[in-house]
Amino acid sequence: MRTWGPLTAVCLGTFMLLLDVTIAVVALPGMARSLNASLSDLQWVMDGYALALAALLLGIGAAGDVIGHRRVHVTGVALFAASSLLCGVASGPGTLVAARVSQGVGAAATLATTLPLLGSVYQGRRRSVALGVWGAVSGAAAAVGPVLGGLLTEGPGWRWIFYVNLPVSVVAVWLTLKVVPESRGPRGRRVDWAGTVTFAGFAGGVTYGAVRAGSHGWAASGTLAAFALAALALVCFVLVERRVADPLIDLRLFRVPAFAGVMAGALAFTGAAFGVMAYTSIWLQTVLGMSPVRGGLVFLWLSLAAFVVSAVGGRLLHGVPSRITVGGGLLLIGSGQFCMAVLDAGSGAGALVPGLLLVGFGTGLVAPGIAGAALAVVPPERAGMAGGAVNTFRQLGYALGIAVFGTALTSRMRDTLPRDAAHALAGGGAGELSGAFPEQVLRSAFASGLNTAAVVAGLVATVGGVLVLALVRTPRAGGPGVTDSGAGTLTERTAAQRN
Repeated sequence: MRTWGPLTAVCLGTFMLLLDVTIAVVALPGMARSLNASLSDLQWVMDGYALALAALLLGIGAAGDVIGHRRVHVTGVALFAASSLLCGVASGPGTLVAARVSQGVGAAATLATTLPLLGSVYQGRRRSVALGVWGAVSGAAAAVGPVLGGLLTEGPGWRWIFYVNLPVSVVAVWLTLKVVPESRGPRGRRVDWAGTVTFAGFAGGVTYGAVRAGSHGWAASGTLAAFALAALALVCFVLVERRVADPLIDLRLFRVPAFAGVMAGALAFTGAAFGVMAYTSIWLQTVLGMSPVRGGLVFLWLSLAAFVVSAVGGRLLHGVPSRITVGGGLLLIGSGQFCMAVLDAGSGAGALVPGLLLVGFGTGLVAPGIAGAALAVVPPERAGMAGGAVNTFRQLGYALGIAVFGTALTSRMRDTLPRDAAHALAGGGAGELSGAFPEQVLRSAFASGLNTAAVVAGLVATVGGVLVLALVRTPRAGGPGVTDSGAGTLTERTAAQRN
């Protein structure tokens, strides 16, 4: 128990919260029918969770350093469980979205304290083994999410994708309190709440603007107001981070090209790889008529490819620069999305397979290496900050991907359908529209919308891959973070500031 107990406790929480990122994808059509939810509602079911996770990850991580990692971790798991119960009993889309946001807060507290807890318990070779197991569990959660979501949705119903979290949470909390010791960060650190609030305002504003653009247009007053508030929040965030004693992220790190490149890759990665998946699931079930289980199984091509590449590539690609694996992986993801942009009114699920395999191959290269790439280009004392930033940018990229690709989808649909019909179709309303429009028109409209979303996702991944290849360089002999003239002076200025 002393050896494997802490690892099991931490991995249970990690598996549960990462599972909830993908498990809901297959259940979206069932939610839409049960709750009479619109496309925007479904987008926020996914984005509410990802946004809360992205916006609070760094701030809650700092709070864990002050309050105690175990205490924050257990609180996060308990909040996640309570929020899962609220999701399961939700009577309307507004209640479900609010509960998903609360879930994201709990997930942020859980994920932010995972690595500090493992680092406090395991050292040396045991730490390497523990991190390897934790990484494998993280990958498994993403892989089984769509299939498990399909089984639960087709069986007891979509609400059980949330109820299943309850027994796992009870075991995780009990085991954490029993076998995981308390740990804290360096003394004297303060929590940057102002930075947390302003970053949350920026992330929420830009995502809300992108979602609203899909239903009201990019030039609508509400859309422009959301983007303006997001810009104001970003300016406030920058001002706060430049003045606060313990910032969420030292903005001078972005002067290092390699760090900026890795963050661009992290932002592009999750959105481009998984952001179109929600709309593909709706197409599979409501237009092609597939069951939730069969619809979930389609995504196994991606999951299995990612699992095989990450497992085998870790040994075969040892010593290959991260700019090659991460940048090349992003280019593969982009190629896979372009391959999926070939749908027409007569296409079936088989048309997606080549693209899903390429996206899976790329994911298997990027996912294991992107955090290490961030740590390799910053000074050692900034390792925790860099790791948190990578996770934050990944979740923010996913939230923005859901919003932007959904807007691209409906914009293209409106070439052949009225605005309201396009949104109803994208939100799973193919059955209700079948009496007003020929089936061929609906199938063609959705296929063309998915093609556009896939092309946008492919462009995002390609640009991210090019930036990683161009900006990320292997550190010279000077050590981590010494990638250009600014990186070395950053370490010196940071030390001087502390003294």
